[in-house]
Amino acid sequence: MRILIVSQMYPGPDDPDLGVFVAQMELALSDRGHDVELAVIDRRAGGKRRYLELRRRVRAARTPDVVWAHFLVPSGLFATAVDAPLVVTAHGRDVRNVGELPGVAALTRRVIVRASTVIAVSDYLRRELEVKLPEACGKTVVVDSGVDLDRFIVLTRENGGERDGEGPRYVCVGSLTERKNVVRLADAFAQVGRGSLTFVGDGPLRPQLEGRANVRLLGRVRHEDVPRHLADADVVCAPSLLEPFGQSILEAMAAGRTVVATRVGGPPEFVTPDAGILVDPLDVAGLARALERAAAYPQPNEAARAAAAGHDVKRQAERVEEILLRASRDRRA
Repeated sequence: MRILIVSQMYPGPDDPDLGVFVAQMELALSDRGHDVELAVIDRRAGGKRRYLELRRRVRAARTPDVVWAHFLVPSGLFATAVDAPLVVTAHGRDVRNVGELPGVAALTRRVIVRASTVIAVSDYLRRELEVKLPEACGKTVVVDSGVDLDRFIVLTRENGGERDGEGPRYVCVGSLTERKNVVRLADAFAQVGRGSLTFVGDGPLRPQLEGRANVRLLGRVRHEDVPRHLADADVVCAPSLLEPFGQSILEAMAAGRTVVATRVGGPPEFVTPDAGILVDPLDVAGLARALERAAAYPQPNEAARAAAAGHDVKRQAERVEEILLRASRDRRA
């Protein structure tokens, strides 16, 4: 099957972390014997003008058996011009943009009506999309982005992490933004009163985290280096105000780490009780209690790894393959 993947996010030489989840699915489909062509953007720079380049690449692509677009607007919108069945994947920003940005609802509705199937990366996101755009009802299925179990493996500190310091080691991977709830996390850690908290990422809230006792700010790191930082953790923390799916949480579980994750959004769909603890992101005292309880979980946490294994990217690619094949067959019929 000839598949055209359209995405406004894809890893490039200057930005290898951009759209890693798209690249891992593309590789998995290629490994399954499909002819995959890309019409993608591999950089953040360039403002809105880079979307003109994406549209040009979509127009220049060979006519496929099926086109699979990641993100509804603008990727999915450009993909509607391709003379082939259309499958689109909705991510968190897609759904948040509907109703927030002028005109996006109408453009998104056009994409959904044209698509044969809409894939949502979590059931939470599916429900949100169907409430905002009823046209998605009946054609939306849930397939998350999956996790590369060959890349995110269970490492001990002896073969993957550091060994300095005492007490539980808490790690948070993600941007230092309001949605990621990093200030409340730091406040909760202060109530724990022992161990260390390491932030892997950067963002506008960095000044509110600097100078705190036993808090380290590593800044942004390459995605390929994330497993090493997970190996240094006893507990990986992601108490976001909202997490439409929770890719970093799933990766931490695959690495055999106990997680403390938000209960708002996608994490309740895959964080099992023996893999970690779900929290109210606004309850600082409750978050502090969860941090202490999570530190008592087994290290490494094999149950977390087992729960993540159900979301192996290879299995998710099989599910997407079935959807793409069905769309292609329906067109031929």
